Amino acid sequence: MPASSRAPARVKDRPTWLVSRLFARSSGLLADGFEAHGGGLRSYHYRLLAALEEWGPASQADLGRATGIDRSDVTAVLSELESRRLVGRSADPGHGRRNIVTITAAGAEQLRELDAVVDGVQERLLSPLTAAQRRQFVALMSKLLADGSAPPTG
Repeated sequence: MPASSRAPARVKDRPTWLVSRLFARSSGLLADGFEAHGGGLRSYHYRLLAALEEWGPASQADLGRATGIDRSDVTAVLSELESRRLVGRSADPGHGRRNIVTITAAGAEQLRELDAVVDGVQERLLSPLTAAQRRQFVALMSKLLADGSAPPTG
């Protein structure tokens, strides 16, 4: 019996099991989408670029907190993005030990390309659902996350 297709009866209909299986599926689809796009960028890169474009310049610490990415991972990912000239970092004049990060024009263009990748993944993941079911699914997930009891994870 393949482990990926079966679960014990007392497990298979539990929301925690279903959410973890769906997370694994969606993560795999996203990784495959980014891999097919090429360029070595992944979910963390996308999340940080999206945050910078939407919210504007921010400190590394604020980016980590806002996106749920661990501080050390933020530093590493921003270094990768900076080496590709997708973001710029400069010292915060009001706080000597803090860096302010901005998205570059090349970063904004890369983000648009990655948006298309992520849109394709969403379509593939949700393809069994009607448009109304998709809206309901997203609304229900958002409601479950809105109570804020669980901390964000990377």
